[in-house]
Amino acid sequence: MTAPHGRGLLHLAAAVDQRGSFDAAAYVEPAQLAERGALDFVTLGGPFASPGPDALGVLARLAPVTRRIGLVPAVSGIRTEARRVQEAVATLDWISRGRAGWQSDGPTAGGEDEDEARLRADGGGDTGTGDGATGGFNGREGPHRVDYRGSTFSVTGPSIEPKPPQGHPVRVVDATGSSARGTAARHADVALLRVTGPAQARALRAGLRRAAAESGRDPDTLRVLGALTVDLGDGERAAEPGHGGGGPRHTAQGLLYRGGPVGLAQLIAVWHESEAVDGFHLTPLEPRRDLERLVNGTVALLQHRGLFRTFYPGSTLREHLRLARPASRYAVTGGAS
Repeated sequence: MTAPHGRGLLHLAAAVDQRGSFDAAAYVEPAQLAERGALDFVTLGGPFASPGPDALGVLARLAPVTRRIGLVPAVSGIRTEARRVQEAVATLDWISRGRAGWQSDGPTAGGEDEDEARLRADGGGDTGTGDGATGGFNGREGPHRVDYRGSTFSVTGPSIEPKPPQGHPVRVVDATGSSARGTAARHADVALLRVTGPAQARALRAGLRRAAAESGRDPDTLRVLGALTVDLGDGERAAEPGHGGGGPRHTAQGLLYRGGPVGLAQLIAVWHESEAVDGFHLTPLEPRRDLERLVNGTVALLQHRGLFRTFYPGSTLREHLRLARPASRYAVTGGAS
């Protein structure tokens, strides 16, 4: 499916973080609202949400009460051992029937090599061994070893977990910092960029795609989303100076768009049409108010203009993002003896 300007339909995601809310039940309504808008995925536990609830635990509770929307917890690489991340996110992929992802904020104090190891160890498309359809081994792939030694942790031994439904859950990396861009280009399915204008975003997106190609990837397997906080106010109004189609502004709340749903729809359309981004990840400043105005206002306008889907054509997060299920590099080909 393509938009009127010839590009593929844009991608939209939203954060559902709520300050001070640790009860999983509080996140059901926002997730279902985002799903009614056909958003690609929701995130929980982003870099500005700490302290907060157990993102993996909350999203596991949301899986049975949602049907299509992707569920992406933020996982802190410096605090979480790689094998545990792999198993927990794979479990989320199973219980959501292929709708899981996980978000890394890029290299942490452990260093870029550790962050890359966690991305390589994730899921199963590159490292898993089981049959995604049955949960067992399919006879064409057997256990293989995962051997990695970094400055802060090591992963050694056979990987025996069955592959999750998507092969490996979708990997989201905040690529705003220059040190994270190499990791994102090599391993991310979705890269987030916090930038103030379409020209900067376009240059960084082109650089990420070029680096992906140089690493041996098809650059079309990487989605680049602009990331910003949105304040849609209590009523429709024009975007404040500096918040229009050109880009958001740096404020005390971070990179922020402040205006109405119509102005935000225009900003998203301009950036997407100019090939600055493939879509946006949006964080509501006031979670309930702004998410409702985002879905019922901005998203509805983009759907009316033919820039965003009105329904989910598939059931997995990879299908929402138009990304193929990755083949395992450990699979045995038909010609092998």
